Amino acid sequence: YVGICHPLETWPKQGGRRMAWCICGGVWLVVAILCAPTFHFAATGIQRNRTVCYDLSTPDRSVDYYPYGMALTFLGFLLPFLGVMVCYCRMAHILCRPVSYQGVTVAAKEKRDRAVRMIIVVATVFSISFLPFHLTKTIYLVLRSVPGVRCETRNLFSIIFKSTRPFASMNSILDPILFYFTQPHYRQSTRRLITRVTTHQSKGTGV
Repeated sequence: YVGICHPLETWPKQGGRRMAWCICGGVWLVVAILCAPTFHFAATGIQRNRTVCYDLSTPDRSVDYYPYGMALTFLGFLLPFLGVMVCYCRMAHILCRPVSYQGVTVAAKEKRDRAVRMIIVVATVFSISFLPFHLTKTIYLVLRSVPGVRCETRNLFSIIFKSTRPFASMNSILDPILFYFTQPHYRQSTRRLITRVTTHQSKGTGV
């Protein structure tokens, strides 16, 4: 983001690495603080003679969990999500600007177009992975804490909420795959490796 949107800034070179480490450490500290109350609400129970692990909290603590759950969604998802999307949109906007100087090569234009495509794909995958999960989780939180909601409705949104959880976990798998397929250097390295392996096997078989 800094290289695309602020290429002439001097602060990344003047203590930028130290600032990056401080920001990363601060983010992890905030995440640890936000997740700490989970250990307080986490519990197991007995249902139909089976031990179950409750997703958020025990049913009798739904009202107590609601403020924490909403704060966790707002601070742990909504704000970071908006920040990431704003950065992606700003990068795409700058890369899509018409170049105002002469001498731009075709290769440079192709790199810009490829970067824009990668931004769009990554932002789309990021949204598909996390939006359904947190949206259904928020609805489920509200239904759990509001009295008078039918059990069928709560159970339905509980199933939907659990069904969207794999999408959130899948993002960690999809990001490296997307990065691999959008970087020609890594694809070429893989082709060379496969060629060497097959050539070595062919020579071994011939001997």
